[in-house]
Amino acid sequence: MSTASRPLPPAPDYDGAHLRHVMTSAAAGLGLEGFDNRLGVRQANISVVVMVDGLGDSLLAKYSGHARFLASAWRQSSRAQMLDVGVPTTTAASLASLGTGLAPGAHGLVGYDILAPELDRVVNMLGRWDEEVDPVQWQPYPSVLTRAAEDGAAVLTASRPKFEHSQLTSAVLSGGDFAGANRMDARFTSAAEWIDSQRPAKGATRRGPAVKQLVYLYVDELDKTGHRYGVDSPQWLAMLEMLDAEAQRFTALLHRRYGDQASVLLTADHGMVDIAEANRLDYSAQSHLLSGVRHTGGEPRLVQLYAEPGTDPEAVQATWEAEFGDRAWVLNRDQALAAGWFGAVEDRVQRRIGDVLVAVHADIALYHCDRVGTAPMEMVGQHGSLTEAERRVPLIQLAGA
Repeated sequence: MSTASRPLPPAPDYDGAHLRHVMTSAAAGLGLEGFDNRLGVRQANISVVVMVDGLGDSLLAKYSGHARFLASAWRQSSRAQMLDVGVPTTTAASLASLGTGLAPGAHGLVGYDILAPELDRVVNMLGRWDEEVDPVQWQPYPSVLTRAAEDGAAVLTASRPKFEHSQLTSAVLSGGDFAGANRMDARFTSAAEWIDSQRPAKGATRRGPAVKQLVYLYVDELDKTGHRYGVDSPQWLAMLEMLDAEAQRFTALLHRRYGDQASVLLTADHGMVDIAEANRLDYSAQSHLLSGVRHTGGEPRLVQLYAEPGTDPEAVQATWEAEFGDRAWVLNRDQALAAGWFGAVEDRVQRRIGDVLVAVHADIALYHCDRVGTAPMEMVGQHGSLTEAERRVPLIQLAGA
C-alpha cells in the first residue's frame, strides 16, 4: 500500500449518501417504477434536479453570506444533507453517476482523459470525445431520464444548446425533451415554461391525474468561473449570488403555481480548490517520472499513468511515490480497486483505469504539458482528487420540503 504521509481517504459512500442516488431518488419520489428512493426525496408530481457544477459543500459553508437563499435551506437538517461523489471528482464521472445511477466502475467514465484500450490512446470524456468512441457502446446502460420517460413521465433537460447532441449527453443523460439556453436565467425560465406547458391551461378541465414531470437543469457558470478566476475571486462570488437569486426566483414561482406538487433539489458534481500558479507543476521534462509510462491521463489533481507493456506498474508507482509521496496518495490499480475508489469495477472498464493513480492532497496540480499543452496550466480552480473540499457536495431541498 502507498506510503503517503496521510492515511488513505475512505472510499466514496456509493451505497449511502451519494450523488448517484439523486436522480433515481427524484424519479422514485414521482412514484415511477423501478427506482429506489435511497435519499428519501419527498413525493411530488413535479421533480426538478438542479445540478450546479463546482459548488462544493465547503464552498457553500464558507460563502453562505453570498447565497442566503440556498444557505437558509442548507442549514436545516430536514432540508439538506451532504453527499459524497465518486472517483475522480470530475464532471464527466459525476454527471455519469447522476445520469445513470451507477458508480464509475459500472458506467465506465472513470476520468477526464482516460485510456481506450482497444484504440491504445487516451480519449476525453467531457467535451472532446474521440470520433472512434461510440458513447452508447462505451456506456451501455440506459439513463435515468430515458427510464423515466419510458415509465410515462414527461422529461426535460435544460442546459446549454451545445450539449443537446454531445457524446456525454448521448452516453449518460439522453431522454425526453431538451431546452437550450446559454444564460443561466434563461435556463431557469425555460424550465418553468416547459413545466407549465405540460399542465392543463388555467380553467381547463383536467381528465385523469396530472402528468409526472422530471426536470434536469444544468448550471455550469460557477465551474467555468472558478477554473478561470478561482473560487476566492470576486467573479466567482458574483456568480454564486446570481445562482442564489435565480434559484430563489424559480423556486418561488413553482411554489406559487404548484405548491407542494413541486419538488426542487439542488446538488453539485464536485467541489473546487484554488491552486497558486507556482504550484501548477509540469512534469514533462522529468524523464524519470515518465520512464516506463506509455500514456498519461486523468486530471491535474488525479493523474492516471498507463505503463508500457512489460513494465512493472509497481516500479512506476515507486518512482512517483518517491517524488510526491508526501503530497499525494500514490496507488496502483489493484490497490485502488481494493480500496473501493471506483465501486465494483466491470471487466470492460478495468483497463480504462490507470496502472498507477496519483491523487494529490497538497495544494498542487500536476500537468503533462507535452501532451495537453500549456493552456490548462492557467486554470486557478481545480478538482479531481479525494480531499474533503473536492468530494463533498450539498443536496438541498429548495421546494416541496
